[in-house]
Amino acid sequence: MNSSRQKAGLAAGSVAANLSPRQFQQPNLIEMIAAALEESHLDPHLLELEITESSAMEHATYTMYVLQGLAEMGVRIVLDDFGTGFSSLGYLKDFPIHALKIDRSFVGGILSQPKDAAIVSAIIGIAHSLDLEVIAEGVEVPAQLDFLQEKGCDRYQGFLLARPMPPLELPLRRAA
Repeated sequence: MNSSRQKAGLAAGSVAANLSPRQFQQPNLIEMIAAALEESHLDPHLLELEITESSAMEHATYTMYVLQGLAEMGVRIVLDDFGTGFSSLGYLKDFPIHALKIDRSFVGGILSQPKDAAIVSAIIGIAHSLDLEVIAEGVEVPAQLDFLQEKGCDRYQGFLLARPMPPLELPLRRAA
C-alpha cells in the first residue's frame, strides 16, 4: 500500500496494528511479521505494533525475546492500555518499546477525576524520562486535548480528531 502511495507522490504513513494476546503468543510471530513486511513491501520503520500491557507481562522472558526480534527488524513497539494491568516499571527500561499508550479509561477522567489527571501526568513524565513517546487514546473533547498538550503528550487518538473511517477515505497529504 505505501509503495503505491509513494509512487503517486503521497507521503508514506505508518501502519498501526494491534496484536491480540493470542497472536502475541504464537511461536513464529517474528517470522510471520517479517514475511508480511516483505510481501507488502512496507518499510519496517513504518509498522507500529501495539501489544497490551497485560500480554507483555504474562510471560516476560518470551516478551523480551519477541520484542527484541521485532525491534531488530526496525518495527516500532507500543505498549497499549498502559496503567490498566499489573506491570513492573522495571520492564519499561528493559523492553525495547518506543511508546506507551495511555488507556482511554484514564483520559476520560482527566477533567473530572483528579486521580486520573495525576496518573496521566505521571505516565507522561515517566515515559518522557525514558525517551518513550506517549499516545493518549479516547480524546473526545477539546478540554481533554488541551490538558494532554499542556502535559506534553506526543500523539492523540479519539473521536475529537477523527471518527473511524475506511482506508480509502483517509485524508492524503503530498510527500514533501
